[in-house]
Amino acid sequence: MLPKFLIADNSQEFPEKIYVVHNEPPRFIVESDIEDFYSNQHIHWIDDKPDDEDYIEGLIEEADDFIEAEFDSQEDLFDDEIGMN
Repeated sequence: MLPKFLIADNSQEFPEKIYVVHNEPPRFIVESDIEDFYSNQHIHWIDDKPDDEDYIEGLIEEADDFIEAEFDSQEDLFDDEIGMN
């Protein structure tokens, strides 16, 4: 089973952008600024966009929660590595 969310980038062409891929229907990609995930978000729908705006808002909130948890985890790993040196 694949993860519900994936982090992606294309740092060769868009070094300022980060992407969160929702890997379950309805599939979509959230494109955003790497420094501030909550600004300049653009949603790219892979599957048909749902009609229910509340449902869409919930999906985007899940993506936001996912990336925030991933960033926190990365910070913790970085802090642990620095503490080992």
